[in-house]
Amino acid sequence: MELARRTIDAHTDAGPDEDGIHTMGAAVLAADYRMFAGVNLYHFTGGPCAELVALGAARAQGARQMRCIVAVGNHGRGVVGPCGRDRQVFVDYYPTMRVIVPTPAGPRSVLAADLMPLAQRWTRQGMTGLDPSLYQDPETAGPPIIRFNTRYLEDVRSGTKTKTTRLRDPAQLGPVRLVFESDPEVVLPAEVTGIRHSLVSDLTNQDAQAEGLTTATELREVLKGHYPDLVGTDEVDVITFQINDKTGTA
Repeated sequence: MELARRTIDAHTDAGPDEDGIHTMGAAVLAADYRMFAGVNLYHFTGGPCAELVALGAARAQGARQMRCIVAVGNHGRGVVGPCGRDRQVFVDYYPTMRVIVPTPAGPRSVLAADLMPLAQRWTRQGMTGLDPSLYQDPETAGPPIIRFNTRYLEDVRSGTKTKTTRLRDPAQLGPVRLVFESDPEVVLPAEVTGIRHSLVSDLTNQDAQAEGLTTATELREVLKGHYPDLVGTDEVDVITFQINDKTGTA
């Protein structure tokens, strides 16, 4: 919400109570926790809403799966719910994305599919009926999820990578789904067999080798790429896992 507000406040072309071309800002949170922003481009023929611009910006920078989206009006108007066209786009492409909408009790997030009850879903092959499995919240339907960049897929499949080191991303022992942010995403059923808390400075060469790396220094450098503010005194979770099925599903 804050990114969307900052974006439209910085780039609106309309004063208070004035019409303009750019009056809405949007921000989308990708599955890898990167955020992307956009502003609307009003046109009488149907210029794109800010949400669609933000989704296009995310795609252009490599994001494939989205977690959450919000639109905010200029000059302090706050959260604004998506129009009907945007809701249909969300359902068609990101049905499990959460959408922040205004309510009398304040902003709340809902699944995109819940904004379009009894809707049909458009695909390249035409309109289809609702498949309930497509509209389940992936975070709650089934075992917990651990998300990975797609570049780790082959290392995990081959058994080269059997650990992942996470900051403020807790896991639990037992069944888990390893989700790779490919297009379409790949899901591998797995088992978390161990969780060790460690200071970043205490990570070992063995930890690095279980992640397909060589030294603890190399592992810390990779972690800094994921968590730019990481320092040696931060505590991370070193999660050991094994996959149950090397085929995976898309």
